[in-house]
Amino acid sequence: MARLANLETEYPVLDSTVRNFCASHGIFSVEDFLIHDLYMLAAFAEQNNSSERLKEGIAQVLSIIDDMHQPWLNGMELLEDAKRNKHVFPTGIQGIDLLLGGGIRVGQLTELVGPSSSGKTQVCLRTASNVARNHLVLYLDTGNSFSPQRIAYFLGKTINPSSAQAKNQFLQKVMSNISCHSVFDIFAMFDVLHQLESYLRCQDGRGGCQMRLLIVDSISSLISPVLGSSSTQGRALMTSAGYLLKKLAHQHNLAVLIINHTVGGEGGYSKPALGDSWKCIPHSRLFLSCDRGSNNYNVSILRHPSMASGKAARFVI
Repeated sequence: MARLANLETEYPVLDSTVRNFCASHGIFSVEDFLIHDLYMLAAFAEQNNSSERLKEGIAQVLSIIDDMHQPWLNGMELLEDAKRNKHVFPTGIQGIDLLLGGGIRVGQLTELVGPSSSGKTQVCLRTASNVARNHLVLYLDTGNSFSPQRIAYFLGKTINPSSAQAKNQFLQKVMSNISCHSVFDIFAMFDVLHQLESYLRCQDGRGGCQMRLLIVDSISSLISPVLGSSSTQGRALMTSAGYLLKKLAHQHNLAVLIINHTVGGEGGYSKPALGDSWKCIPHSRLFLSCDRGSNNYNVSILRHPSMASGKAARFVI
């Protein structure tokens, strides 16, 4: 979901009059409406000289929120949807792909969890380099972790062109299929995702190379700062972010891959960050770790819609 200032082009009723009124009540984005008393807001609007305009604006925002809700599906529709979205994208990492039955699933949100230096970003970069051979990839970088040199290294390990010119052409093609955006707060991410949603609406039904993978490295870096207070706004923003990512995956057949960090848990064991409210959002949750002093990594399933938790594998990047 987006900030109100970015919606005026698509929804002219959300003009400066409506936005200034909303701002005076601490509402700057669609998310803010979810945690605001709308009856009180409507009462304040009624007392304003531009009450009709303001009520139209409030109704428009509520309509935007309603459009986000997925319709109810019966069992047969759910089965057909599962068949359509059963395609997977290989990560290019043998251990992970064997564990997941081929790779990360299209139409779903896959989360990589692990401590620092457990290989999370490397898995994202390797997956991006693999998918970008035939599809477009959007990489949201929250901590300057994106490395084109690393992607070129992964590609160099897997191709054996007949000439240097052919190698350069292939490298150029793959690299041009990956778009990287730096986002350093959750509102910037919402803006990018809103733009992506508009792009995907135009893309659907057209031929050619299409966007099929979205990576957020890392989601916890964006959400943790807004969870620091006792206000409910942070949790509302977190829920909205998760919902939007899942909506993009489901409606536009994207594979969405996100990174989450770990925090200290009971008994000294680490656990995924962002708490219990977040853990039910990803469809799949994988825990990564690295053997100390080696290049060997471990992956285990914490959550998966069709596989038992606890299954594990080893891999090398």
